[in-house]
Amino acid sequence: MEPRIAYARVAPGAYKAMRGLEDYVHESTLEPALLELVRTRASQVNGCAFCLDMHTKDALAAGEDAQRLFALSAWRETPFYTVKERTALAYAEAVTQIAGGVDDALFAKLREQFSEREIVDLTLAIVAINGWNRLAISMRTVPGSYQVRTTKTAD
Repeated sequence: MEPRIAYARVAPGAYKAMRGLEDYVHESTLEPALLELVRTRASQVNGCAFCLDMHTKDALAAGEDAQRLFALSAWRETPFYTVKERTALAYAEAVTQIAGGVDDALFAKLREQFSEREIVDLTLAIVAINGWNRLAISMRTVPGSYQVRTTKTAD
C-alpha cells in the first residue's frame, strides 16, 4: 500500500485546523480512556486501519485492558463496558453513521450520563475522529508505523 498524499505536509493550514479541534477535545473534561474507546469504535465503523493502529496503541499505552479493545466491535454483547461507555459508544456509532440520525431515546440516555458541555465535547471528538478517518482513508495513510508519543501530535 502506497500513500497518496502527505496531507499534513501539503496542506499545513488544514492540518493545523484539525489539530486545533483535537487540542480542544484533549482539554475537555472527558476521560481519556473514554475518548480512545470512542475514537477506536468510530475508526472500526469507518474501516480506518491507520486510526485503528494509532488509537489501539494509544489506549494500550494509557493502560486500557486489551480484552476491552479486542471486544470493542461487539461491545453490545459483552459485560466489559460501563453504562456511560455504552452510551458514548452508541452515540459514536449514530454520529458516525449520521444518515440514520440520533434518536431521542439515545439522546435522553446521553443526558443521563453527560452534562450538556460534555455532550458537545463528545460530539466534537466524534466529528474529529471521523474527519481524521476520512483523511487517512482517502489519502491512504499507511498503518503500522505509528509510535505512541508522550505528547500526541497527529492522526
